[in-house]
Amino acid sequence: MERKRLSVARSPAARGAVAGAVAALCAAAGSAAGPAAAAGRRPARTYEPRWQSLKGVPVPAWFDDGKFGIFIHWGPYSVIGHRKGGRGYAEHVPKMIYADPEYYYPYLEKRFGAHPPAFGYKDFVRRFKAEKWDPDAWADLFVRAGARYVVLTGEHHDGYAMWDSKLTDWCATKVGPMRDLVGDLGKACRARGLKYAPSYHRERHTGFFAMHRYAVRSEPRPDIAEEIRREPKAAGLYGPFSYTDEFIRDYMARWKELQANYRPDFMWIDDIPIFYKAKQDPQTRKFRDTFQSLIADYLNDAASRGQAVYLNNKGRNVNWPVECGCREKDNLKLERIGPKWQNPATLGTSYGYMVDEEKRDAYKSATELVRLLCDTVSKNGNLLLNIGPRADGTIPEGMQKRLRAVGGWLKVNGEAIYGTRPWKTPAQKGRPELRFTTKGKTLYVLCLAEPKAAFTVTGLKGAKPGDVQGVRMLGSDAKVAWKLGDDGLTIIAPPKAAGKHVWGFAVGCRSAPATPARTVFSAGAGT
Repeated sequence: MERKRLSVARSPAARGAVAGAVAALCAAAGSAAGPAAAAGRRPARTYEPRWQSLKGVPVPAWFDDGKFGIFIHWGPYSVIGHRKGGRGYAEHVPKMIYADPEYYYPYLEKRFGAHPPAFGYKDFVRRFKAEKWDPDAWADLFVRAGARYVVLTGEHHDGYAMWDSKLTDWCATKVGPMRDLVGDLGKACRARGLKYAPSYHRERHTGFFAMHRYAVRSEPRPDIAEEIRREPKAAGLYGPFSYTDEFIRDYMARWKELQANYRPDFMWIDDIPIFYKAKQDPQTRKFRDTFQSLIADYLNDAASRGQAVYLNNKGRNVNWPVECGCREKDNLKLERIGPKWQNPATLGTSYGYMVDEEKRDAYKSATELVRLLCDTVSKNGNLLLNIGPRADGTIPEGMQKRLRAVGGWLKVNGEAIYGTRPWKTPAQKGRPELRFTTKGKTLYVLCLAEPKAAFTVTGLKGAKPGDVQGVRMLGSDAKVAWKLGDDGLTIIAPPKAAGKHVWGFAVGCRSAPATPARTVFSAGAGT
């Protein structure tokens, strides 16, 4: 039987409401500019909605010095907490239910008693209650982990807004938890001195429940269309399915609402494949151009009240055509020092909660995570470590255990991480493998394995007597023997060196250690 193509375009009245909301939010953002604007003080730099004007946005000190943040993927997809094979991104399962019904329909039938179109993703939204959630307990854990900033998923590709929104009925205050998740966590984090931002992933929403993922124009999958036919309100969650002007206006409006209501310290935007998969389409160009004004307004609004903010430039094929924000890609690693970048790393294989990973404790070990942090920071990056809480708002103990372990290590070795900059060389191969950071006149040497024998820092080859003033081991009062030789600085660690995961040494220097010349990214920089 042929199904009719389903239109989910809003009525003229609804389109007017969105346009009105955009205007109201713009006005709200302006009126919320704060004391700097009230005093007539102008931002140090005013950005225009042009890529060349946005080029070279400075890295704020809090981000450059903070090094370590927590990313949180949490939403209605956490109710499912499953993916075929027990590996991969569980937060993408909402679309996969409809793309792979042969597997997921029987699975849902067995576990939940029904499947689409009678029981679809919209029904998981209603089951997302966050009934055991304590945002203060989360924030306390993040502080204990040593994090300096937190990024919570504000809206993923599924179209569900985790904040109190006037633009959609499918938001956390109207269906599901019945509370402002973005706002409540923001208050808890900022009360503890953490920087905070909601992430925004709506750029891929049009293809999430559609027949074609990365198409400018598509239509809903058959059972999505049937769900909307049975419950027209569901169109507000599942649609639209094309990059129409209406979608672009709504996309802008939702970010403006986040900006006005929560004043994010970071503008986290997911990668936008349509930019390179359909780059010549007029709607693609229109959508991309929209970000020029979106970014400029965000930066100017924050600067008007003295708020130092930053943003990312995500994807294997980056979103923005100029160097604007830190380079970012899922589980990004570099082999060399780059300009400012960020690794949004998974604890396991999924960003969203996955039951199978919790049962198997299939997360990176504390040692792997500390080594990852050291490697990232040595190459001028930040580690944004992701956790995926359960739907009820509790964090699996395996995740908590690892966060506490990282925090315990940072409590001893944090001076080698926070506020540091790269050395002229980030790493040294051998036994043990080494990573390096610098701060002032100190060179930090981070051993990725316990230093049971003497080792030599070959990057100090050619150093003259007096160039090195002393060596100490972080977290230990034991004397550290050292000597300068033709091959560099040889360090002899104390017997049974204290510590675990990674062992840190501070090398006092007569003058500040050399730092690398600024570099730019090129294709294939990530691995």
